[in-house]
Amino acid sequence: MGRRNDEEHDLFPADAQKQGPVVHDHRWAGDMYSSIRCSTALLGLLFVFDWGAGSLTVVRGTLWTTLAVLLFLALCPPRVTAGEGWLASRWLLRTRRVRTDLLVSVRCLEGVSQRLVLRDAFGDRVEIDPQVLVNNPGLWHRVDEDARRAAALGSLMCGATVLRRVAERIDRETAETVFKVSGLE
Repeated sequence: MGRRNDEEHDLFPADAQKQGPVVHDHRWAGDMYSSIRCSTALLGLLFVFDWGAGSLTVVRGTLWTTLAVLLFLALCPPRVTAGEGWLASRWLLRTRRVRTDLLVSVRCLEGVSQRLVLRDAFGDRVEIDPQVLVNNPGLWHRVDEDARRAAALGSLMCGATVLRRVAERIDRETAETVFKVSGLE
């Protein structure tokens, strides 16, 4: 089975902006800055220690630079955006999109870091950190609304429990924030 053609399905029309507002992860820029800052700090420390020890060479400098670049790649957050009926995750050179109004499954992958995997009726999939949805109520609202639409249409076969857990987590953290701000903690 070959990859689908976007024009054939007209999944992400050029006039997506007209369909409704596009929401972004508002913490992405700060997270990107932190990943740059951490990798630069590591590179600086490695250079200073190696230079102080008198063992800094071109080969070692290249090794330290490679190590800092690898740290940046590990920490670099994907940019998550959503609009009416779609969600996109862009990481450095690749963008993955999924039709949230045609979701087939939503799974939660456990491990070192929790990941939410959304798969649509066309076989496309996007992996995102659930914390992105927790931190961005606009993104969560967009995904939740479209997932409800997919469930009503009968395309969302599995994932209602996962979405309910994410909703409960968002409600719990929102309530905690309200209590902290109001001094009722």
